[in-house]
Amino acid sequence: MLRALFISLSESRSLRGLAERSSVGQRISSRFIAGTQVQNVLPVVSRLNQAGQSVSVDNLGENVTNPEEARASAQLYHQLLDEIARLKLDANVSLKLTHMGLDVDESLARELVFGLVAKAASLTPKNFVRVDMEGSAYTQRTLDFVHELHSSPGNRGCIGAVIQSYMHQAEEDVAKLLRAGIRIRLCKGAYKEPPEVAFQQKSEVDANYIKLMKVLMKSGIYHGLATHDEKIIKEAKAFALRESIARDAFEFQMLYGIRRDLQRSLVRDGWRMRVYVPFGTEWYPYFMRRLAERPANVLFVARNLLRR
Repeated sequence: MLRALFISLSESRSLRGLAERSSVGQRISSRFIAGTQVQNVLPVVSRLNQAGQSVSVDNLGENVTNPEEARASAQLYHQLLDEIARLKLDANVSLKLTHMGLDVDESLARELVFGLVAKAASLTPKNFVRVDMEGSAYTQRTLDFVHELHSSPGNRGCIGAVIQSYMHQAEEDVAKLLRAGIRIRLCKGAYKEPPEVAFQQKSEVDANYIKLMKVLMKSGIYHGLATHDEKIIKEAKAFALRESIARDAFEFQMLYGIRRDLQRSLVRDGWRMRVYVPFGTEWYPYFMRRLAERPANVLFVARNLLRR
């Protein structure tokens, strides 16, 4: 019930405009969003690195409406990659294709993302661009994009995809990505999807996640397991030990501000941990999807509303 409510709220343009302009909205979202500017996010990345955690930085935004917005988004990512290299941070970047203009001009989006991946590949050491997954209307186009990017000379190992375990086609998509040697972030999925394309029961989503997780862990490719589910994390750790999979052969991934205790615990135990750190002015849809995913986040926000 709460999940459906917050996903519905995430799609409200009027509430989004009000929240993103509100100082109160920005304050209560600060647990999950590292500010609105590049200069806000860099100290957060540095602090997480000092705690033994890697980072993936995401400038929040999607569905730009004109080429100028898309080019501005891409330029900000170039700035991010430059700053990460300059400061020698342990961080890569994540982006959405609709933020790069996919709905405006697919050739423009291709040009911008190819430029970013080429930039990441040219750095010393090389960096990495994760293409985030959006709703099911974009699934195949996104995967086709990633395959094309990865096959371009010089890009191999510098581009990765995201697979959502609630999608019926996830197993087939994983197999294709693995045959190409593409790194995968496995998550459960955060969009409202119909039964025709996605599992509706949590038990089914979890079972598919664990099934795909084991395939990834045994693939010999470095993947990310994105989950805050302690049962799944426990299963992953046990599977790694049973199958003699090295702790540095994959990484756990979690969202900034969620289960920080668990993040620190995994690092202490020698597992690799990457924190997904979003920033930017367009934070409202992301924030609402985080509330939809975990009821405890709602309680946290409620407590913050009472603080000065």
